[in-house]
Amino acid sequence: MSILSPVAESVLPEKYRNLPHAEYDTRIAAAKSRLGNDLVIMGHHYQRDDVIRFADFTGDSLELARIAQQQTHAKYIVFCGVHFMAESADILTGDDQAVILPDMKAGCSMADMADLAELEEAWEVMQAELGDTIVPVTYVNSTAAIKSFVGRHGGTTCTSTNAKGVLEWAFKQKKRILFLPDQHLGRNTAYAMGIPLEQMAVWNQVSGEWEEVKGPQADWRVLLWKGHCSVHTKFTVDQIDRVRERDPETKVIVHPECTFEVVQASDYDGSTSYIIRQIREAPAGSKWAIGTEVNLVQRLANEHPEQHIQLLSQTMCPCLTMNRIDRPHLLWALESLVEGNIINQVSVDPETTRWSKTALDRMLAIR
Repeated sequence: MSILSPVAESVLPEKYRNLPHAEYDTRIAAAKSRLGNDLVIMGHHYQRDDVIRFADFTGDSLELARIAQQQTHAKYIVFCGVHFMAESADILTGDDQAVILPDMKAGCSMADMADLAELEEAWEVMQAELGDTIVPVTYVNSTAAIKSFVGRHGGTTCTSTNAKGVLEWAFKQKKRILFLPDQHLGRNTAYAMGIPLEQMAVWNQVSGEWEEVKGPQADWRVLLWKGHCSVHTKFTVDQIDRVRERDPETKVIVHPECTFEVVQASDYDGSTSYIIRQIREAPAGSKWAIGTEVNLVQRLANEHPEQHIQLLSQTMCPCLTMNRIDRPHLLWALESLVEGNIINQVSVDPETTRWSKTALDRMLAIR
């Protein structure tokens, strides 16, 4: 249900391009003030600093969606993140609230690697080969359509923080897990639980074939969708080796979306919230090389000058789609609301919402 008149146009108008930096800041602040309590702005940890400074709440994707759910007073949820995050917020918020993504081109390459039609075809093959032995689990970094499929088939969602607990729950349901869309989080989590690589196989959704098969099919327990994060797969073991050669005292901490080899070579691995917590609790003088999105690493370095913090890679590793949310698009979204128009509203249909919420609710019930 739209609150204001929706505007289909999703291309940034020329009048919002190339304004002075100070004008963007002044006008964003003014529009935010005029909208008052009707507006809540969510900012993902990977968001650029010049945008996240206007966020009312910051966090990871699911954390922000859950916070949005609590903002029952707000008519407008402006989500500075990527498309699947805004979908999750729309699923969890009320029908009388509008979720807005300032730039609809802010997608997620990982989420896009799991297509519903390909999943339905793969599911038929897996059911034919392995029978009714599989429960699907999807990372929250997936589209609402994928979450809905998982919900309909008795599965659930997970985050990088609770992936272990969710997999433990799933193994109590059935013998095997189909984990999508990020093969690396699935592999790293399962291996840390004691499941050997020989009991895992990768489904290539493009070729429609199994890959990385190391053991007999009868022994498979984890079926991994061939998806990945374009940022986290840029980190390598060679980068870790070079950091340690330069300074053996530097500790390496990476996100579990990194490859298996990188996670095994690091000193620590964990979710975005885990990385933030580790740095906040680390003593002055400690040295860190962090393998995750560069905006977050730079923010941590600025917040903790008493430590020596660097990006694991010597080259920039930004999330390019996340960086599509910039001040021009944020200003456009906010001033459109002030003028009585909703642009770039993300709206999930009722049936998809129903089953996606089922999958999310199952996760939230897992202890």
